[in-house]
Amino acid sequence: MQNKCFWGFRSLVRRKQVDSVHVKRKGEGHHHELARKLGVPDLIAIGVGATIGAGVYVLVGTVAREQAGPALTISFLIAGIAAALSAFCYAELACRCPSAGSAYHYSYICLGEGLAWFVGWALVLEYTIGASAVARGVTPNLALFFGGLDKLPALFARHTIPLIGVVVDPSAALIVLIVTFLLCTGIKESSLVQMIVTSVNVSVLMFILIVGGYLGFNTGWVGYELPSGYFPFGINGMFTGSAVVFFSYIGFDSVTSTAEEVKNPQRDLPLGIAISLLICCILYMLLSVVVTGLVPYYALDPDTPISSVFAGYGVQWAVYIITTGAVTALSASLLGSILAQPRILMAMARDGLLPSFFSDINKNTQVPVKSTVTSGIFAAVLAFFMDVSQLAGMVSLGTLFAFTTAAVSVLILRYVPPDEVPLSSALQESIKSVSSRLSCNIQESDSKNLQSSASSSENESHNLHEIREALLGCPPIEKSISQVNLNEQTRRKIASWTITCLCIGVFILAFTASAKGLSSTLRFTLCGLCGIFLLCCLIVLSCIGQDSARHSFGHTGGFTCPFVPFLPAACILINTYLLIDLGAATWIRASVWFAIGGLTYLFYGRTHSSLSNAIYVPLAYADEIYRSDSQHHLT
Repeated sequence: MQNKCFWGFRSLVRRKQVDSVHVKRKGEGHHHELARKLGVPDLIAIGVGATIGAGVYVLVGTVAREQAGPALTISFLIAGIAAALSAFCYAELACRCPSAGSAYHYSYICLGEGLAWFVGWALVLEYTIGASAVARGVTPNLALFFGGLDKLPALFARHTIPLIGVVVDPSAALIVLIVTFLLCTGIKESSLVQMIVTSVNVSVLMFILIVGGYLGFNTGWVGYELPSGYFPFGINGMFTGSAVVFFSYIGFDSVTSTAEEVKNPQRDLPLGIAISLLICCILYMLLSVVVTGLVPYYALDPDTPISSVFAGYGVQWAVYIITTGAVTALSASLLGSILAQPRILMAMARDGLLPSFFSDINKNTQVPVKSTVTSGIFAAVLAFFMDVSQLAGMVSLGTLFAFTTAAVSVLILRYVPPDEVPLSSALQESIKSVSSRLSCNIQESDSKNLQSSASSSENESHNLHEIREALLGCPPIEKSISQVNLNEQTRRKIASWTITCLCIGVFILAFTASAKGLSSTLRFTLCGLCGIFLLCCLIVLSCIGQDSARHSFGHTGGFTCPFVPFLPAACILINTYLLIDLGAATWIRASVWFAIGGLTYLFYGRTHSSLSNAIYVPLAYADEIYRSDSQHHLT
């Protein structure tokens, strides 16, 4: 019983190998690979389109009116800087591990199978609810072209089902199905449409900036001539506004889900992430400058701030242009969500955690058609029958959870990178051959287990267990290669415990800072103590130095995250605080989804994982084992 519990825990911490030429060589052929057709312009279109949703057309009015006032511009700047912290972490991980799966893939490599499963499970929920919520926003905007919801054609109008009172939305389901069909035609075709739609959206924003700027200079920017000044809600209001508008930057992470379809991922992925985030930040800031400058912040309409501002200046016809921008923004955001979700499912299915059905790639279009169709149909049904606006917080939860694990993965990659790789049990002969030839420092009894595995087929399962015991030793995060000296082993253990303490300290600090029931004195005291503790952890990490093996881990070259460990630690703190601040209702709903995910992993993913029978060997011997296996097949 104890042994079963031990192996159950080990399944949670086992980590997969970064995709290499050896793994690809054993693939099922070129037609089962994703097509590498994307360049920097395609990635920018995907990133900007997925990030700038129609919410910004409303958000500027709500936040300026209730939280920040004219200081909304600075709120967007602060939120953009906070989002950039996560972008830096994503950029390095995307260069090191350029495969589909985004944060799920990075977590599996650095943190282990258990946490990676829940990251992937959360992302599936995020993209599904996000797509459904975005699709539901199309109908009200389309209605503006027809003069109101009651004037929409019956085919596109919302209807209430008698007796049960459910409001169905045919337009929402229809646009989801159209986008799904488009994504099935091919990645290049999808990115071309995304580029066109995003260009229209950005052009509308530029129209607002140019015309609004002209009106502002003619009228003297009356919104800035207020007795309350630039900070009517104080500095606290500005920071509160930053926390609200931070979620308008969510979406750039969808760029990393296309890593396997990028021509030059080491160069193009960091550029795509950085440029798309920079464009969004500049547009957001300029938009807030214009809108809050044209009218006093308290006079902004919370529902249609931009349209009402232009109408107040006698430019009623602008509402049609602004509505066009809102519809294209919704379409681009929807495409970004449905684009990313099938690739998450595909990555999880490749690893055996989901049925292989989701990993099939169409040989003609070279996209995961089955996953795309499944995701699209599910999102369409959800958008048709349900108003998922109350579940919108769960979209933020999935993204913030992914951002947090990405930052932790950077710390793991720098200080305690995986020093062993999982190999298939089919390589037993090659492992035995290399072990004998290189005289590995494995105990004599373990060597006998290796030899006996080849001599008795009926004891193969038992011997495989003994091999794994010999080569695994202890959980990956604490284990070091047998050849390294004692000082390096000590450094890795100190780094592991320090990173663990850092994460615990961040959680306590974030929880204390957001606890409304604590007295101000107790809260400041606890926050101060936690801050000192975190500073000590960062000093320890800075003093012990980073692992020299980080330079050769994964794919070399590309972007490296600056200011480690301070930047990832700040990223973890910000995202953890925002996670806790989502509220109890969101976490209760999410716990139900995570409970379903836990049961799915327990009864399917854990036993079907591609690592269930893997043998872990020191990283230094992996290439030699692959070469030995190649020579064996040639002979």
